[in-house]
Amino acid sequence: MKKSPLIALLFSCTLCLHAQTATKADPLPERQTVQKVLGFEVEEGGGLPTGWHGGPAATIAADNKIAHSGQWSARLERKPDSEGTFSTLTKSLPMDFAGTEIELRGFLRLQDVSDFVGLWMREDADGNSVAFTNMQDQKVHGTRDWAEYSIKLPVNSHADRLVFGVLASGTGTAWADDLQLLVDGKPIADAPAAPPKPRTVLDTDHEFDTGSRIAMDHLTPIQIENLATLGRVWGFLKYHHPQVTSGQRHWDYELFRVMPRMLAATDRAQANAALVQWIDGLGQVPDCKPCAHVTLDNLDIKPDLDWIHHQEVLGKPLSERLEHIYENRVESQQFYVSLVKYTGNPSFDHELTYSAVKFPDPGYQILALYRLWNIMQYWAPYREVAGQNWPQVLSEFIPKVALAKDKDAYQLAMMELIARANDTHANLWSSLQVRPPVGECALPIDMRFIDDQPVVTGYSTKEAESASEFKAGDIVNELDGVAVTKLVATWTPLYADSNQAARLRDMAQGLTRGKCGAASVQVRRGNEMVQLSANRVHVAATAGHGTHDLPGDTFRLLSKDVAYVKLSTIKAVDVPHYIDLAKETKGLIVDIRNYPSDFMPFVLGSLLVTGHTPFVTFTQCDLSNPGAFRFADPLAIDPALPHYGGKVVILVDEVSQSQAEYTAMALRSAPNAVVVGSTTAGADGNVSTIPLPGDLRGLISGLGVYYPDKRPTQRVGIKADIEVKPTVAGVKAGRDEVLEQGIRQIVGADAPRAEVERLAKE
Repeated sequence: MKKSPLIALLFSCTLCLHAQTATKADPLPERQTVQKVLGFEVEEGGGLPTGWHGGPAATIAADNKIAHSGQWSARLERKPDSEGTFSTLTKSLPMDFAGTEIELRGFLRLQDVSDFVGLWMREDADGNSVAFTNMQDQKVHGTRDWAEYSIKLPVNSHADRLVFGVLASGTGTAWADDLQLLVDGKPIADAPAAPPKPRTVLDTDHEFDTGSRIAMDHLTPIQIENLATLGRVWGFLKYHHPQVTSGQRHWDYELFRVMPRMLAATDRAQANAALVQWIDGLGQVPDCKPCAHVTLDNLDIKPDLDWIHHQEVLGKPLSERLEHIYENRVESQQFYVSLVKYTGNPSFDHELTYSAVKFPDPGYQILALYRLWNIMQYWAPYREVAGQNWPQVLSEFIPKVALAKDKDAYQLAMMELIARANDTHANLWSSLQVRPPVGECALPIDMRFIDDQPVVTGYSTKEAESASEFKAGDIVNELDGVAVTKLVATWTPLYADSNQAARLRDMAQGLTRGKCGAASVQVRRGNEMVQLSANRVHVAATAGHGTHDLPGDTFRLLSKDVAYVKLSTIKAVDVPHYIDLAKETKGLIVDIRNYPSDFMPFVLGSLLVTGHTPFVTFTQCDLSNPGAFRFADPLAIDPALPHYGGKVVILVDEVSQSQAEYTAMALRSAPNAVVVGSTTAGADGNVSTIPLPGDLRGLISGLGVYYPDKRPTQRVGIKADIEVKPTVAGVKAGRDEVLEQGIRQIVGADAPRAEVERLAKE
């Protein structure tokens, strides 16, 4: 909301008065003095920049030799032997301000950065991340002069801390200077103070802070059955019972209070009776005024609640209590869930991560299972697309998760569970270090699965290329004596991906990881098997999933007839200029075999369409009816100038994910557009973070994304009009066969092959 001049004047005067009267007992809010720290002009030496944290310590320093303005900047310098795979400069502030959007802006300079450099920003609530963004997918790397960059997040009203900074991954040197924090476009110092946050039951109930006090070393079939019932009932009450939805109960700790009775129950009837007693102890549920109800208008999926009517399983008393609670649920009242401003995907508020818990702790491990499983049941738009029997999944994972013997085993069990969502967004992102293959080092080669075979496509550095025994086009058959096909089959249950193309993409990224030092590799080279001795070395982690676009400039004219633009490094401000440069060409190739560095659907899409063009519709959750998802009105693009009237060729493949897929949907709505390539990652929709016990964090796709006619995109991805995949022969020859087909769509089928191949290498 725009601030009126009067409010701005009153706020400014308040700041002046506060500054005059501040004492040691009444200090200025840190955000009102932070700008000096953001500018790095408070330095007295060359150590870690004043007011900042970060590490590894040896890689970060204040620099008075190179600066964007003033005398000082922050330098992040990583060498091949630097500790870890990335360095981060970190600062945090209380979120004691109000506003709509927060922006981190700053200047970066790069020298020989192998992986990427970027700004990052995170909002935390109760120690959990509730919002996060960074520049990782923009692939800002190499050598670049000073340039200004920016990232933004909506202000989350539940957040209590803002954490932000600069991150450098790989090797090379980066400088940061003249950072700014803006709230609604104005310095953070000028943001109005946030109203005090009310205390909740989470602040007063501390009975199980140090552990659940649940012990078990095995589970009988009846215990598993009763725990499955408890998990469903606990989740149902969490999102429907007014005592819980109004925040009157610490629901995690209520689970630990009832669980011993469920474990002690000798049969189903005894367990059901314990649940009835537990529910009655929550107090009477009053008749609702008004009552929430499910309407069929624009309904995509309805709540999966038939089970509460199954008296043969639950018994009549328990079933009737659940039915009464459902019939008298309060409209739009949720303590543990809210909707993100503007986008409408769920935000899982007040979910504590219990970072101090010591593992194994079967109670907290079961809590993690229940929390994640019920989020899938009630707040995941693609739960039916996942293709799972979710009640069966719950029963299957109770012993896997509850009986995990240490934290690593617990993380792997949760990773396997979340992989059942078949959603590339839905990973246990906090715990990828335990997902196989593990190790600090890898072979210095680039890999890609082609025709389900792991193929060497390049090298991590020029030095590696000259020294490597590998050749482009080698098919890796064995690693340290184990067939790659066996490794893939073993690892598959731990990879949360929407489809096989995305899963193999993710496996290829870390396929050769392991202990540093010698490795034995068998490759198929042509018709013969070749045994290679290679060394795993410290290599930079790949940012995102890499790109398959052309190296070099963002835009270029491949010929007088063919223009090319890649979205991995595009800036919105440059788009009209690119269209002007392309206006005399017959066709424009838009390469989205990457993750767009800027939001392009409307910026670029508006210059390609000729009229009001709907291109997408969403499904969103319903706070009054957990488990229900409804279609919103379709979103459309309207034409703008300068208009491009030539043919539009959109290139996609398995690295095209999320925003890239959304962008492809928008651009293919142009009247003369064609999509060329292969299956995309099939994960679309704004993501929602899932905090879990042990300071773990996962994600799910929080919105359903569909074409206006309600055709799905999740798992199926963006289907190419003309399917083209790379081949092993093409890799050996250094060809880009997808780009070649894109060029041919413009120059015609009769164009000489040699000419098309030449243009693809321009």
